[in-house]
Amino acid sequence: MSVEGVAAGVGLTEPRPDLLIVVDDDVDIARFVEVNLKLEGYEVLLAHDGEEALVSIERHQPALAIIDLTMPKMDGLELTRQLRANPLTSAMPVIMLTARGLTADKVLGLTAGADDYLVKPFDTMELVARVRSTLRRHQEAREISPLTGLPGNTRILREIADRVHSGTDYAVCHIDIDRFKSVNDVYGFARGDEFITALARSLHRAVVGVGLPPAFLGHIGGDDFIVVCTPEQVYPVTERAVVDFEAAADALYDPADRDRGYAQVVKRNGEVQRAALVTLSIGVAVSSDRRNAGPREIIEIATEMKTVAKGYDGSYVAMDRRRA
Repeated sequence: MSVEGVAAGVGLTEPRPDLLIVVDDDVDIARFVEVNLKLEGYEVLLAHDGEEALVSIERHQPALAIIDLTMPKMDGLELTRQLRANPLTSAMPVIMLTARGLTADKVLGLTAGADDYLVKPFDTMELVARVRSTLRRHQEAREISPLTGLPGNTRILREIADRVHSGTDYAVCHIDIDRFKSVNDVYGFARGDEFITALARSLHRAVVGVGLPPAFLGHIGGDDFIVVCTPEQVYPVTERAVVDFEAAADALYDPADRDRGYAQVVKRNGEVQRAALVTLSIGVAVSSDRRNAGPREIIEIATEMKTVAKGYDGSYVAMDRRRA
């Protein structure tokens, strides 16, 4: 592994403000829920039947829906089913309102796809608590990579922001797999996923092995990962991760490809090309060199350095040594 100092952005999206929709044909109850949620700082849309709700949800994309079970035209069960069937709204959390505390009603709502339920009449504090807990569970689920189980983009930004606010020096490492596309081309995406999970495990062992203070590991997506650690932990973490991952990657190749040191990629025109075995490119940005840099800027610098690392053979760490 080579280490050098030299001097692209990462698509991290801002979380949108909490916008909720209340769907109930009882105008008084809908208004009661709206007022209490607005007092808690939420923006609230109102709809009085399922058809009206579908139009409003498609237009505004609220963060959560509170839906009455019994409504004219389209009841809460059918509305929830339609939301779950639409890829744009399938993940939106739903709280079902029911006028009876019957187990059958609760089961119907949960079976249709509701995340939680409230029995009328309900207490204002319970309403707010269930909205908050449902949104929190949903946000936590969105921030976890389904492939690796690691925190995603929003959590990565928050971790860096916390380090900025603490005033302590930190480093951001952006890691990805060189020639990863060739793995998918030769072996298919299922084998490609195995390489990604192997890198996740290698990085996890590296950040745990470095000891205290704890380093942070996140998964941007695909074969891109972020490690946030102290400047002193950069080389121990990256060196251990590279050694561990290269050994794991060797075991994932077919024996013939591993033994000859390359895989054969067949292009669309029938041409056969050699693809060298995968390595890692790691770009590093250090906060002590960028005192006024925010989370996004420091990630962009690490990403720029990762591009620099790709210009060298083998696994390579490129650290930004420029002063802001």
